[in-house]
Amino acid sequence: MFVKSLSLMNYRNYETLSLDSFGSVNLMIGRNAQGKTNLLEALLVLALTKSHRTSKDKELISFGSDHATVAAEVERKYGSVGLELRFSHQGKRAKLNGLEQRKLSDFVGGLNAVMFAPEDLEIVKGTPGVRRRFLDMEIGQVQPSYLFHLQQYQKVLIQRNNLLKQAWGSSKDSGTMLEVWNAQLVEHGVKIIKKRKQFIRKLQKWAQQIHEGITGGGENLKLSYLPSFGEADEEDEAVLLEQFMIKLSQTKDQEIRRGMTLSGPHRDDLAFHINGNEAQSFGSQGQQRTTALSLKLAEIELIHEEIGEYPILLLDDVLSELDPYRQTQLIETFQSKVQTFITATGIESINASRLQDASIFHVQEGRVQK
Repeated sequence: MFVKSLSLMNYRNYETLSLDSFGSVNLMIGRNAQGKTNLLEALLVLALTKSHRTSKDKELISFGSDHATVAAEVERKYGSVGLELRFSHQGKRAKLNGLEQRKLSDFVGGLNAVMFAPEDLEIVKGTPGVRRRFLDMEIGQVQPSYLFHLQQYQKVLIQRNNLLKQAWGSSKDSGTMLEVWNAQLVEHGVKIIKKRKQFIRKLQKWAQQIHEGITGGGENLKLSYLPSFGEADEEDEAVLLEQFMIKLSQTKDQEIRRGMTLSGPHRDDLAFHINGNEAQSFGSQGQQRTTALSLKLAEIELIHEEIGEYPILLLDDVLSELDPYRQTQLIETFQSKVQTFITATGIESINASRLQDASIFHVQEGRVQK
């Protein structure tokens, strides 16, 4: 896929912007806090319908404005696709080829993107919540139904937690209502868990191969799903449903005392092992960085495997963070294969000699010049 144009209105520090001369490799050059990352964020927002930097859509709207618009034309293997997202204080609206989409999940998939930024190191060494967010963002791009089950699960989880808090110290019997929420929690929860396990299995295949290549065969990378109940490799929905129900029954009293749901996909984690050792606790900074790079490169291949097209690649101030060898590995991966957008404070921080026919854009105070 290939982004042909990008338009912004009242988005972050851009009052109006229209770009339509992108190449296969696009360098966004400028000092810090000029709006480079905002451009990459806008493209990722069109892919995910939400930002990777904030959960509050209102932060995407320029100060003093009541709405923001992000739009792009994307060339796909089946033709051109027009994407538009409008954010306001009342919510967001999505249009696909000019037609408003009733559900955001119907909009997701019009553009596929992989973002690699310095903070992605947290996927390896950060909290379980960071890794769950990584899984949710990437699976949702290639399987929009995953987003539906995730949204429904989160709604049920809030209601169930509220009931658990009310049940503590109350003389009322909340058992019947709890059973209702349990059924809905389990229904959507097993769908999420199954899709996560399938995704990790496919990602493992690519990540292991790529990691071995980057390390010259010296390191073996293994990804493992860490569920809050059951076995990591179990994918049968009927078995998962039974296991989840049993776990909820076993922890019922403890959950009422604590006022929260203690089992389910919102408590699961993802582990990385290098040559049998856990990367989060025992991996060096270089090993953790290589693991994060392997994951991102594996995502590119996995999305291609799932949809038959390569996604666009967004590199936010990341090349300067890599040593020359890893920089070369990354550039050779996307060169002539994936449309790429790169931000940097200066061209000297990038091994530009390896970038063929790169288009260079200069970003300054919310304005872009080629």
